[in-house]
Amino acid sequence: MDIINSLGGIPIRMIEERWLHIVENHSDVAGYYDEILNTVENPEFIIKGCRNALIAISKKDKRSLAIVHKELSKTDGFIITAYFTSKLDLDKEEILWQKQP
Repeated sequence: MDIINSLGGIPIRMIEERWLHIVENHSDVAGYYDEILNTVENPEFIIKGCRNALIAISKKDKRSLAIVHKELSKTDGFIITAYFTSKLDLDKEEILWQKQP
């Protein structure tokens, strides 16, 4: 298990079961483990997800890497899933945070 901190300083866990879920369902992210952790720590955008989840986004060429995670408390959170998407339209999303240029 790896633990990284979100922008708010909340420890976010990546447990083995979640990593296996990610690579089984989104095999194109299999080589991006470190990039997934880095995106939670240093995203370009954070958008609102379903059921109080947060989605950290980093852009990769024509696609975006999206990491869905939850912050349960000020001391605990976890990664739910991660995937690449080319269908992200930030104009239609609720942007909670954006990296300034």
